[in-house]
Amino acid sequence: QVQLVESGGGLVQAGGSLRLSCAGSGGALSRYAMAWFRQAPGKAREFVAAISWSGIRNYYGDSVKGRFTISRDNAKNTVYLQMISLKPEDTAVYYCAVKDVGDPWYVGKVENEYDYWGQGTQVTVSS
Repeated sequence: QVQLVESGGGLVQAGGSLRLSCAGSGGALSRYAMAWFRQAPGKAREFVAAISWSGIRNYYGDSVKGRFTISRDNAKNTVYLQMISLKPEDTAVYYCAVKDVGDPWYVGKVENEYDYWGQGTQVTVSS
């Protein structure tokens, strides 16, 4: 059973930066596509970013393009989300998710495509 643990969330002022990490255990995740989603209070879960297991391909939600960067370290079973120029509207619980895939180019943008989820980490951006 794959388990995911997010870390790196916190309180930051608008314009600041944070780096989220999601460490996986329970198996090698080198052939898993990985993604980040977020959910703000009273809103539906939103796609943020995804990366193929090869690391070759990535995809971003429109609201974070140019500000967030997803990366992964397969040796550490970890996916990262570097966030810069944070805005109050980025305030949410951030979740990582993974999916076992064979296609090295696969990136999924829909939450029900993913098999395993972390518990989330809170990011709060003050104005």
